[in-house]
Amino acid sequence: MHRVLLTATQAARIDRQAREGLGIQTLVLMENAGRGIAEAAQELLASTGRARVAIFCGRGNNAGDGFVAARHLLTCGYIPDIFLLAPQHFSAEINALTQIQGAAEANLAILKKLTYRFFEVKNAGVLKSINLNKYSLIIDALLGIGLQGKVRGLFKEAISRINKSAAPIIAVDIPSGLNATTGRVEGCAVRAALTVTFIAKKKGLVIGRGPEYCGRIIVKDLGLPFKNLIRRFRR
Repeated sequence: MHRVLLTATQAARIDRQAREGLGIQTLVLMENAGRGIAEAAQELLASTGRARVAIFCGRGNNAGDGFVAARHLLTCGYIPDIFLLAPQHFSAEINALTQIQGAAEANLAILKKLTYRFFEVKNAGVLKSINLNKYSLIIDALLGIGLQGKVRGLFKEAISRINKSAAPIIAVDIPSGLNATTGRVEGCAVRAALTVTFIAKKKGLVIGRGPEYCGRIIVKDLGLPFKNLIRRFRR
């Protein structure tokens, strides 16, 4: 769509400019992103004749995109199982509160009212009990472009389980564990068959080890006037 390659900082700046400069709220951007993911998922599922999808979600806007995708897939007759790796307490591993907040929280609340197929993955035991062989597609919405430092703990184990599955994997914006700016693998990363990224390709998808992990890349438009915004962050 756009030949510009965005760093993680530039992509975050565009989101901020959309909110503060144009008044396009995060809920709108998240809705467009989630719909784009669901469209890509339906194309893959159409060839399998199966309907079960596993969606792994973390706690940020990347997870929110996954929640929206789940809602659209549910609306179209698919069966999305949502696995949430975001226990509602303080995490010493990442030195931060792990609550889901903002637009992601709003979409999670909607999803909970629509389907019971929602599972909190609080420890490695729960993770090991998940049978990924029954799914025809996995959506990776664990960690987005804001990843800082190495992937550890439950997220590392989840990525390992996802990579060992036989189902194709769609990564949301960037494979979890891949640095969006450098293309460096931060300890471990999801090996996606398809990456659905937004507005423009992230630099890390095409340099470093990005091409090993991102698979085919689709760029989805979020309804932003990109040409106007691109001039601002290039200043």
